[in-house]
Amino acid sequence: MSTPPQQPPSSPQQPPSTPQQPQQPPQQPDQSPAVAPQQPQPTAYPYPNPQSPPPQNPYAQPTLVNQPAPPPQQGAQQGNPYAVQPGYGYPPPVAPPSAGGNAAGRAVLWAVVGAVVASAAWAGGIFLTGGFGTRADLRGYQAPANLCSGADYSSFKDEYPVDDSSPTKNVLKDPALDESYCSLSLKKTSSSYGDAYLTMTVDLHKKTDPGPEFTATWKKYGDSHTDYDVSPVSGIGEEAYLVTQDTSNGSTTSGSRYATLAVRDGWMTYTMYYSAYFSSYDSDTDPPTLDNVTDWLKTDTRSTLEQLKS
Repeated sequence: MSTPPQQPPSSPQQPPSTPQQPQQPPQQPDQSPAVAPQQPQPTAYPYPNPQSPPPQNPYAQPTLVNQPAPPPQQGAQQGNPYAVQPGYGYPPPVAPPSAGGNAAGRAVLWAVVGAVVASAAWAGGIFLTGGFGTRADLRGYQAPANLCSGADYSSFKDEYPVDDSSPTKNVLKDPALDESYCSLSLKKTSSSYGDAYLTMTVDLHKKTDPGPEFTATWKKYGDSHTDYDVSPVSGIGEEAYLVTQDTSNGSTTSGSRYATLAVRDGWMTYTMYYSAYFSSYDSDTDPPTLDNVTDWLKTDTRSTLEQLKS
């Protein structure tokens, strides 16, 4: 128990006993009972007059002066005195997870780790294969440095026995495309100039699949070029088309004859192109027919594709 505060010495004008409240004048009969409270009279004591306490909040809790704090209850947790207490529209605080939740936490952790590992493996597969597991389907074909000597056109030798002494050839090597090209003239024994021309090209597409564009170019060649006949050819590569045109109308002094065999096998494309132009100055009075030319193209293309794989 704490010692109550000592009363200060009394003033010589006041008796030592507790001062009496000043007498209130009697209420007049005509006054209303709800009269404003009288202001407390000054006192010599430093503490408020216990008989006339100041107005207080009627809802405030009484304050215990000099009373020891009650001991905490057994098992009660010391909380934050400034935390929001349950009730008044706030949800009760959530208890921390017990030790039994460690299994669920480990399961979530392993799920995250598994997703990261799977993503890394997927990205590594893309890096190694060049993109979503797709590799160039070249099927063993090579683009030779000299296609004029690497391609077969022996079927034309009987009709055009004279070799071209200076054919045009070139080669391209690039991470996206390998290409070999050859263009030569075909000449009969009695001719001073070339009677026909033969062009061959092999392309190895190493980054993109040429299939859709190849089909659009050759299968629908007649849609963008008038007076051409287009027909599919089976048994050569994966996809092949023969494109022909004859404007000579049987004449050997005017017009032309044209034939191209285009082949795709995987991501390799090969074309063999024949053309002959007639005029009154030509010495060739008996050029081969288109049927003969298309048969030669098919035979030599099959042979050339076999050579390009060796």
